[in-house]
Amino acid sequence: MIDLHYAPTPNGWKISILLEELGLPYTVVPIDIRAGEQFSPEFRAISPNNRIPAIVDRAPADRGEPLSVFETGAILIYLAEKTGRFLPVDVRGRTRVVQWVMWQMGGLGPMLGQHGHFRLYAPEIPYAIDRYQREATRLYGVLDDQLGKTGRFVAGDEYTIADVACFPWTMTHKAQGFTLDDYPNVKRWYAEVRERPQVQAGLAVGKFVKEPFSDEAKRIMFGASRFVTE
Repeated sequence: MIDLHYAPTPNGWKISILLEELGLPYTVVPIDIRAGEQFSPEFRAISPNNRIPAIVDRAPADRGEPLSVFETGAILIYLAEKTGRFLPVDVRGRTRVVQWVMWQMGGLGPMLGQHGHFRLYAPEIPYAIDRYQREATRLYGVLDDQLGKTGRFVAGDEYTIADVACFPWTMTHKAQGFTLDDYPNVKRWYAEVRERPQVQAGLAVGKFVKEPFSDEAKRIMFGASRFVTE
């Protein structure tokens, strides 16, 4: 029913986790982002921003032609609405969930992504590392405060797409030099979400073979001439 155009990254995990949570049948279409397959005309036709993941729903609710969706926030909302799960229908509950999904899309994901990039691949630029580390630290604090208020999940008592959106990015905390001991509410929530069988199944989809990035892979993924080998 669903084609998932995918690579095993925090953004890719959001959708593989939700599909597992929903129990929807799906087929994984691997996209080798190190080889530049995200820039192919075929992929661009369903994801104009050349970023994974994207989905094609071959049985949309209107019973029309297959429907493609790109951008993880949009995909999460689409799948939640399609199935009537993990997104409240009342205006207040829905608003709480959607605003935290948007917070992840506009803040937690991009800032952790930038921090991870400069920390791991451009350590000679301390200003950038410091800038994004400060913002990542602030955002972890925001998440910790929110989880302290709810006492359970990101948007309240119920597990929702807000948790699915945020969790995969917190999985990078060790690589980014953070310890969850500094964020006790995040640590509690992280452990609970990590134990969900559907989350584990989603994380297991299409793991990368662990090998160093080549200069060519870095050039393709990061688009910078500094990675071109002379």
